[in-house]
Amino acid sequence: MPLYMPSNWTDEKLLELTREDNRAAFTELYERYWKKLFVIAANKLKDIAVAEELTQDILADVWQRRDSIRITTTFSAYLAVSMKYKVIDYLARQSRRNRYEEYMLTNGTKYDDSTENWLSFEELRGRLEKLVNALPEKCRLIYQLSREQGYSNKRIAAEQSISEKTVEAHLTRALKILRSKLSSFLFSLFF
Repeated sequence: MPLYMPSNWTDEKLLELTREDNRAAFTELYERYWKKLFVIAANKLKDIAVAEELTQDILADVWQRRDSIRITTTFSAYLAVSMKYKVIDYLARQSRRNRYEEYMLTNGTKYDDSTENWLSFEELRGRLEKLVNALPEKCRLIYQLSREQGYSNKRIAAEQSISEKTVEAHLTRALKILRSKLSSFLFSLFF
C-alpha cells in the first residue's frame, strides 16, 4: 500500500502524473477543483447549466492538453484565470447575440435569405470536408492540424518530426488543391 494517497499529493505532483496519462491523478485534480470552478462561474453568470458547461470545458481542456500544458503559476491560479476568461468570452458572445437580436427586431430585412445562405454554407462545408478527406494523407493531416486545430507550423513540425519548410510545402499543396477544386464548385453555387 502506498505511503501517500493521491489526495495527499501536491497539485504539481498530480500534474506531473497527469502529463504521463495517469487518470487517477487527473481525477484527483478534477475532484479537487471542479466545485471551486463551478462556484466561480455560477456566481458570475447566475446560470447553473452554463457554469457547469464552462467548468467541464476547462477541466477537459487540461486533460486534452496534458502533454503540452505549461503552468507558470499555481494550478489553482491557472484555473481561476482560465475561468475568468471563459466567463468573459461567454458574456461577450451573449452580448453580441443580444445586440444582433435587437437589431434584427428593429431593422429586420424584408427578404430573409438566411435559410438559403445556411444551406449554401452547409453544402460548401460538406464539399470542403470531402475534398480535405481526399487529400494525400500527409497533406490532409497537416492541413487539419493547421486549419482545424489552429496549430502553428512550428508546432506541427515538432509533432510530426519534420521541418517547418516541409509543413509549409504540404500546406501550400493542400491549399492549391482545395482552391482549384472549390473554385468551380463556388461558381456553380453562387451563379
